[in-house]
Amino acid sequence: MSARPPLLPTAPDGQTPVRVLTIAGSDSGGGAGIQADMRSFALMGVHACVAVTAVTVQNSRGVTGYQEIDSDIVADQIRAVVTDIGIGAAKTGMLASSAIIEAVVTTCTDLGIGGDGPIPLVVDPVCASMHGDPLLAAEALDDLRGSLIPRATVVTPNLDEVRLITGIDVVGAQTQRAAAHALLDLGARWALVKGGHLRNSDHSPDLLLSVDDELLIDTERIDTEHDHGAGDTLAAGLTAALAHGYSVPQALTFAKAWVTRCLEAAYPIGGGHGPVNPLWRVGST
Repeated sequence: MSARPPLLPTAPDGQTPVRVLTIAGSDSGGGAGIQADMRSFALMGVHACVAVTAVTVQNSRGVTGYQEIDSDIVADQIRAVVTDIGIGAAKTGMLASSAIIEAVVTTCTDLGIGGDGPIPLVVDPVCASMHGDPLLAAEALDDLRGSLIPRATVVTPNLDEVRLITGIDVVGAQTQRAAAHALLDLGARWALVKGGHLRNSDHSPDLLLSVDDELLIDTERIDTEHDHGAGDTLAAGLTAALAHGYSVPQALTFAKAWVTRCLEAAYPIGGGHGPVNPLWRVGST
């Protein structure tokens, strides 16, 4: 078992904690999406607000359908939270369609989220479930590339998403670096190309790259079939740490340790893939 991750600072009882916003879809099975985000955010000690983009019909075996939320309602959720409660960072997950991406980009631009604004934005470019079920309309890929990724403080695709977005099939260190550069060319400030899907390796190398800096975190692969929500959980860790004022490399170091421990504690549920498990934090001192 890996060392227990260092924890983020928490507010004393009665004092307002750091606030974050997740803009993502709901997972009825509770393993990924806003459910995974909220679970990790709570256990990290930050207050999470949500802008729901879609409601999925989902369990441990896969996604059998989803209903988008009207794009104006998505935008209104973001605006309502930021103008009243305030946030230190935001993340995106499932955005489903061009209309929702456009609404999110426009609203985030207006509110100073991502881009050159003061509020960091983690873009988890969810295109499909871990079972391969599509969660983004095919025609929305151009909007993801041309509008959303340029606002990203850090973009965090898995290898399947990297291939869809950049056309690069990551099979090792050289193609991983090429994919990161391609994401930077699309306008992201930092590109994180995760190695969790390099199934031919007994390690999980995550490469973080900017135009000026880089960080490689290469950990031993956790031997588990129960990794549902791992990408969401890693992105949530990045978001929480950025809201605390961590640099992007510092935030990744925290998030990688967090998700590794969650993978070690993952549990079976239903007849398919179980979720990663931040509940290891309950009762820890």
